[in-house]
Amino acid sequence: MFHVGGARSALYNWAVARQSGGTFVLRIEDTDTARNKPEWVDGIVNALAAIGIHEEDPAFEGPYFQSHNAGRHQEAAQQLFTAGRAYYCDCTREQLKERTGSEHLGYDGYCRDRGLGCEEGRALRFRTPDEGETVVADVVRGEPAFPNSAIEDFVIARGDGSPVFLIANVVDDLEEGITHVIRGEEHLSNTPKQQLLWEALGAEPPVWAHLPVIVNEKRQKLSKRRDKVALEDYLAEGFLPEALVNYLMLLGWGPGDDREIRPYEELEQLFRIEAVNTAPAFFDVKKLTAFNGEYIRALSAAQFAAACVPWLVPPYAPWRPEAFDRAVFEAAAPLAQTRLALLSEITGYVDFLFLDEPVEDEASWNKAMKAGARDILSDARTGLATVREWQAEDLKAVLLAVGEKHGLKLGKAQAPVRVAVTGRTVGLPLFESMELLGRERVLTRLDAAAEKLTTPA
Repeated sequence: MFHVGGARSALYNWAVARQSGGTFVLRIEDTDTARNKPEWVDGIVNALAAIGIHEEDPAFEGPYFQSHNAGRHQEAAQQLFTAGRAYYCDCTREQLKERTGSEHLGYDGYCRDRGLGCEEGRALRFRTPDEGETVVADVVRGEPAFPNSAIEDFVIARGDGSPVFLIANVVDDLEEGITHVIRGEEHLSNTPKQQLLWEALGAEPPVWAHLPVIVNEKRQKLSKRRDKVALEDYLAEGFLPEALVNYLMLLGWGPGDDREIRPYEELEQLFRIEAVNTAPAFFDVKKLTAFNGEYIRALSAAQFAAACVPWLVPPYAPWRPEAFDRAVFEAAAPLAQTRLALLSEITGYVDFLFLDEPVEDEASWNKAMKAGARDILSDARTGLATVREWQAEDLKAVLLAVGEKHGLKLGKAQAPVRVAVTGRTVGLPLFESMELLGRERVLTRLDAAAEKLTTPA
């Protein structure tokens, strides 16, 4: 599944590429075969497309597969060995622990000057400088410096000759002409090693930009084990892609004014990678939901109706498919549009229109069906049965009269009627709902509710 942090990084890369007339490169780093499946690649491509990063766009390149470049990775590793920038090592973890007295200390350089050659089981290690420091020029974080003495001689090829991620990543960047690497700050610790590899291979390192970590309400880094982090999950819950894009673009950066709701095209023009903050960015689901509500309300009636379609069919819709009436839904949709924060909520707002009987919500029933409720239902039924024109205004007039008779304001008088007709205390405007439901079904439901109140529990 596509992590929202990955989506944020992708959007920032996309914005920089399009601003500069450059290219966004999608590379699938698939050398770990246990974590590589074709359908997962499709999921990445589809998730990117959902947030506006399309394969058919001229600014999009890829996907490339790291596994396809394995030969070049091996050549680069041997190039470093030949140049004296790497050496073979036959040390085991147990031997290292015995020499250092700790399983936590880094490699001690034991094989640096032993002159070992290439043999099965010997890893190839990069020879890091003994002195000085590696300075990473980062457009977000300035120029963090890493003492070379603190960087161990790290492995670039395993004992079976297969290159590790660090060198494969650098070689692929070189092969693909990567100029900017914009990624999460958790990769910053790898950057001095990668920069040393770039320089050892005779190339100028790319522009680095490490984005702030995204945290939850407890200020803990978003974790797939603990938090909802998959972009697909948010889309399935009814968040509009446009709202997600708008919100993700503002996680760690802002346009410098108080206006937050903006289309991506405008955000892309305003975005500046050097203006990204270094502080952790709080993924506020409540704020995202508020964004989504704004985007829902901005849709045209036709766009809103179309966006709701996935939640009007199985497995979301609780009604029989043949009971669904598209014309009735389209009439109800504008009533719901102003109330929804998530598209998935539409099902609960309109289900009473297509179910044979309204939902049974015990809390709503107990709240509305108190003393006197049966008399209100009876009087409402009598008045509604005689209405000439089954229109919302005329239906409201009946309930106003019933409320006046019982000394109740309209809100109190209509409460038991609403629950009898829709099953819930909260929903679409009652009288418009009753108009859409029709005289016969409204009267039938009022009779059923009155009967339920009469029958002993």
